[in-house]
Amino acid sequence: MTHLNAINPRTGVSDYSFEAASVAQVKQVVQTGRAAQKAWAASSLEHRVRVMNLFADSLVVFGDRIREALTIDTGRKKISAEEVDAVFHMTHGHAANAPKILAEVSGPSSNVADVDFIQQYVAYGVVGVISPWNFPMVLSFIDALPALLAGNTVVIKPSEVTPRFVDPLVEAIASVPELAGVISVVRGGAETGQALIENVDLVVFTGSIPTGRKIAEAAARQLIPCFLELGGKDAAIVLEGADLDRAATSIVRSAVYNTGQVCYAIERVYVDAKVHDELVQKLQEKCDSLTLNFPSVSSGDIGPFIFPQQAQIVASQLNDAVSKGARIVTGGELVTHDGGTWMGATVVANVDHSMALMTEETFGPVIPVMRFSTEAEGVELVNDTVFGLSGAVFAKDIEKGTEIASLMNAGGVSINDTELPRAITLDAEKNAFGQSGIGGSRYGAGTMLRYVRKKALIRNHGEVKPLTALAEE
Repeated sequence: MTHLNAINPRTGVSDYSFEAASVAQVKQVVQTGRAAQKAWAASSLEHRVRVMNLFADSLVVFGDRIREALTIDTGRKKISAEEVDAVFHMTHGHAANAPKILAEVSGPSSNVADVDFIQQYVAYGVVGVISPWNFPMVLSFIDALPALLAGNTVVIKPSEVTPRFVDPLVEAIASVPELAGVISVVRGGAETGQALIENVDLVVFTGSIPTGRKIAEAAARQLIPCFLELGGKDAAIVLEGADLDRAATSIVRSAVYNTGQVCYAIERVYVDAKVHDELVQKLQEKCDSLTLNFPSVSSGDIGPFIFPQQAQIVASQLNDAVSKGARIVTGGELVTHDGGTWMGATVVANVDHSMALMTEETFGPVIPVMRFSTEAEGVELVNDTVFGLSGAVFAKDIEKGTEIASLMNAGGVSINDTELPRAITLDAEKNAFGQSGIGGSRYGAGTMLRYVRKKALIRNHGEVKPLTALAEE
């Protein structure tokens, strides 16, 4: 048996331990899921919708306990409550949209007389979801929910960094008897994840690019599909004439939300040189108005680093930038309270692309700001990256912002705001560009169709061709 320990991010103390699922246990869980999947897929969509709505109801009953566990896992309280609420609403939203998305399509052939077709959607089977530590609940279910409604069963492996919420979550799932074997959870580290990939029919992963590469290689060896939602280095471009107060508010909100531990956080800002200094000043003022959520988890604006090693990555990037000429305008200091590690909202000026702070994912509450002289230069700088998750444009009007947004190599671009990707979960579709991920859209109708294979039933109502048709003319 392998026992793993989890650290409380507010205290730095290892105060929770659990047994990692063994290779044999993972295999058994997947086998159970595969057996359950036959009946789950064969049931009507109406049945799956009803059961998933019952799951949403269970989140109300067990919600307080899940929130409390998430709060300990992550060191932040408000966002933990938001996570549970988000999964509740996503469940109802996907359930409401499923009948339209999965409706059977049929029709006559456009080029062969007496032939028609029926388009069917066939679930893959058992989907493995490997989720990260920054949003343990949401990123376990953002992929699981559409997969379940499409007729798959799901095995979730949450991050071993944030394992506490699993206990009440498993109880919530067990409270819905119809979900037995349909939603399963296994806990563990890399070995458990590897075992999951070796047994499921499709794997979904959210996390870093290096780990994503390993998962893609493991999935390739199994010849199973994998969908990867990887890192971001989202850029905001601020044009002359933009509302700078609006831009600063939106950028700071995005950059420090969840202590910057968000894949689509704004991590680079490019601003027209004519308004550079004014924007930096506004960013500084807004950052200085924010406080750490210490000593009480219920107060303040910025929580601790969930994963202690992440604090060192952020500090290393800042040190590298300063050594190459960058200037920390405000923040930038790691602050330790009772074993936990925080960093205040940070603004950095005089940056360029020789610095890791501008080219590698930071995952901390840091806002580096770089000036440009022309719009073309600004767009070129935005696109000078291996990432392409999302981004933002701030312009005098929506039309100009839309023009610049269309030139950015990113899957989703917000115009005159930064958090719009969170608003399109059930509506617009977007793909990750560059190394920010592979696979179909995680958003909109396309996300449910990722989890089915399309099958065509082609029906001939007329005569078959005679053997004489084989003869050459």
